[in-house]
Amino acid sequence: MTRVTFISADGERRQEVDAPAGAILLEVAQAAGQPLEGTCEGQMACSTCHVIVDAADFPKLPRATEDEEDMLDLAAAATRTSRLACQIVLDGTLDGLTVHIPGEFNNMQGM
Repeated sequence: MTRVTFISADGERRQEVDAPAGAILLEVAQAAGQPLEGTCEGQMACSTCHVIVDAADFPKLPRATEDEEDMLDLAAAATRTSRLACQIVLDGTLDGLTVHIPGEFNNMQGM
């Protein structure tokens, strides 16, 4: 199991969730009731699953692909440690991962 901590956009709420190895962060977040839309259903065609990974955890992630970086360029409030939750596969190396939910998002699919 991999423990993930979600921090709300206002920083007031924290939610810890245990997820099985191989789970996709977007699906874990949605199952936990986090406000990540994931309009494109994980096809990397929008930025509605944009999260901000805690700076201490960011180096643990594999590098973002060029396609993911292109989508992140369109994400609202993107930072140096932004990623798309649909592209993060959880495993033991990510145990203790902390992600912040942005306060806004852009839906690049126009929905």
